[in-house]
Amino acid sequence: MDLTTPALLFPAISLLLLAYTSRFLALATLTRSLHAEWKAARENTTAQQLESLRDRLRLIQRMQLLGVVSFGLCALSMFLLLVEQDLAGRWVFGVSLLTLLASLLVSLREVALSNRALNIQLRDMEAPSIR
Repeated sequence: MDLTTPALLFPAISLLLLAYTSRFLALATLTRSLHAEWKAARENTTAQQLESLRDRLRLIQRMQLLGVVSFGLCALSMFLLLVEQDLAGRWVFGVSLLTLLASLLVSLREVALSNRALNIQLRDMEAPSIR
């Protein structure tokens, strides 16, 4: 394995971290608006949304942590390959790929929670038409 292999992963991890940050910022905005709504009405659906947001924020924190670790390990792998420590560079690159995979799996869980939260909102909007 040469230096090119982990170098190819560098921009992908950077874009992934940017996407995670974007999701975090969207959740932060949503949390602030739900907080204001909750203070005004204290509805049950708002409380459910806030609980979901807390879980999603925790998952995004884990996604970001795993992404940063993957990025750091990828950089370390490139350094090891640069100083001709091929075996160590390969192992570190392998761990980098595993942490990236773990980050993606946590992201998948967060997307599932996001969909559940949207379904709470949809049920709430459908409730008046059922009554």
